[in-house]
Amino acid sequence: MSSGERPELGEVPETALWTLWHRAVEARRPDTVLDDPKAVELVERIDFPFAERFGASALSAQLQALRAACFDREVADFLAREPRGTVVCLGEGLETQYWRVDNGRARWLTVDLPESVALRERLLPPGPRQRYLAADATELGWTEEVDRDQAVLITTQGLLMYLPPPRVKALIAGCAERFPGGSLVLDAVPRWFSRLTLTGRMRSHDYEPPPMPWAMDARERGGLRTASPAVAAVRDVRPVGARGLLGVLLPLALTVPPLATHRPSVTVLDFAGQP
Repeated sequence: MSSGERPELGEVPETALWTLWHRAVEARRPDTVLDDPKAVELVERIDFPFAERFGASALSAQLQALRAACFDREVADFLAREPRGTVVCLGEGLETQYWRVDNGRARWLTVDLPESVALRERLLPPGPRQRYLAADATELGWTEEVDRDQAVLITTQGLLMYLPPPRVKALIAGCAERFPGGSLVLDAVPRWFSRLTLTGRMRSHDYEPPPMPWAMDARERGGLRTASPAVAAVRDVRPVGARGLLGVLLPLALTVPPLATHRPSVTVLDFAGQP
C-alpha cells in the first residue's frame, strides 16, 4: 500500500478507484492494449488497498482498458478535426484520458461531484487548458461554462448507468439542444447486468458495485434518438485490438446473437447543427 493520498469517497465516486486500478493493471503489461502510465503512477501514489478491495482480474482489466480506448479513439478523432475544440468530461473521476490523447491545443472541462473534484485536484492538478468544475452534471448549469465558439465533444464514461432513466434522457436532451453540431460519447451496461446490480448479485472479489438503474442493450441504441429531435445520428463504437483469447472471442460477441444484442456498448450521439 502506498503512503500517499488516502481517498474517502462515497459509493458511486469510489467506482473511479475501481476503473483506475484496472486500467493500471492492464497498463503494467508489456503487451497492454492501453498505454496509460499516468494510471500506474496514480495507483502507486494513492493510499488504498486496491488489490484487496478489487482483486486483479486480467480479463476485467483488459475489458476496462478496451472501453477507455473506445473513448480515446473518439476524442482523438474529434481533436484531429477540431484541434482547438473543447472536450467536456462528465463524471470523469480519476480518468487519465487527457494525458493519453491531448493534442496540446484543445481545452478540457471536467464536471464532477465536489468530493471527486477535490480528490482530482489534489492528485491531478489542472494544467493551463484544463478546468475542473464541482457540480452535478445532470443539472446542466455547467453548460454555461463552455465556449460555444469552438466545437464541443462531451464524454460520459462510466456515469449514465448510475442515474435514473429520466435523468439520463434529460441529460442527453439538454446536451443535444445546448450544443448544436456537437457530439456525446456514452457507454451503457446491458439490462441483464443492471438487474444483477439492482438485486445485489453482482460481486467481484471484495467489491459490490453500486446499483445501476439505467441500462441499454446494444440493439436499443437507436432509441436514444427519442431523447430529443436535436439528436441527429447514433453510432456504435466497437472495441478493437483485444489480446489473447478475448481477441478471438470479442469479434463473435460483437456480431453473433444473443451476445451481440445484450452486450455493453459505447455509443456516439451527433447533434443537429444550427437551423
